[in-house]
Amino acid sequence: MRVVILCCTLVLVSLAQKPRARDLGVPFNGTPGKWNAITDVAGVEVGYSTITEGVARTGVTAIWPRGKNSFETAFAGWFSQNGNGEMTGTAWIEESGEMEGPVMITNTHSVGTVRDEFIAWQMDRMKKAGRNIAFLWSLPVVAETWDGFLNDINGFHVKKKHVVEALESAASGPVREGNVGGGTGMICFEFKGGSGTASRVAGEYTAGVFVQCNCGRRKQLTIAGVPVGRELPTGIYPERRENGSIIIVIATDAPLLPHQLKRLTRRATMGLARLGATSGNGSGDLFVAFSTAGPGPRQNVRQVPMLDNERMDPLFDATVEATEEAIVNALVGAETMTGIEKRTVTALPHDRLKEVLRKYGR
Repeated sequence: MRVVILCCTLVLVSLAQKPRARDLGVPFNGTPGKWNAITDVAGVEVGYSTITEGVARTGVTAIWPRGKNSFETAFAGWFSQNGNGEMTGTAWIEESGEMEGPVMITNTHSVGTVRDEFIAWQMDRMKKAGRNIAFLWSLPVVAETWDGFLNDINGFHVKKKHVVEALESAASGPVREGNVGGGTGMICFEFKGGSGTASRVAGEYTAGVFVQCNCGRRKQLTIAGVPVGRELPTGIYPERRENGSIIIVIATDAPLLPHQLKRLTRRATMGLARLGATSGNGSGDLFVAFSTAGPGPRQNVRQVPMLDNERMDPLFDATVEATEEAIVNALVGAETMTGIEKRTVTALPHDRLKEVLRKYGR
């Protein structure tokens, strides 16, 4: 009887693990970390709230640089590849070089709700921790992509409970991908898109990337150098221009200063370009990077380490490679979805992807 139970348990675990791009044989450069996820950077935690009730196809994602129990800031930098989108808190990142709390991602019309509810949640936990909040101010980082094709975006379905769920469920370890969190209702290269992640070991350091991908035209899609989009040409709106967006979050344990983190965010554009995207006029392609190596507790004078610029090339490589793979992981992890007004977006077919890769010797 014991053997039967163990076998059944193994089957259930196997069924719970969806294939990722590497499992389908997609070739990538570089060496991933243990989880091949942004959580391979020690301290980083990811949490979700996924809403699929009625006509809602949306959610919230929270990415904590130092875990949900930390009050410490992190050095950060950001970059706008194309600014038809929103990422709050970036003016202060540009000014101070630091960010407070998590990076949160949702749909376009729920940015305000997520921002306000995070501040309320943060105030409450600071009071419980015995901190004085009389002069508390907060400029959290909340980003968005538009999910109005599948989601009733004007129904404002994201509520306080969903923000709290994403914040408090955050954990290290493997990260779910596809139709989860803020990526629930997203579309990528006219296939079902969503949330994806990957990581790379860069010498003694690690770089991890998380994406909420909602960008690209079908004809553009290129995977491992193969014109997959041209081989699978039928999209959901072939006559429309590029109106999608992508949020890219980069984490590293390398001791980088804010200007170096900005340099890292710009390399994410190259990973995106490998997929064929060109960031059209209607696209909101906004990227943020943070380091978990500093700055530590506040004091009048802080001494922080800095990686020499001459040693940044492996991190540039890692960011490009992990960005590329994270987007493909989002596509592979997504599942066909029907949403508002019975609109349906199909997932990237795994079998056809493998056939096309074989056709081109990849």
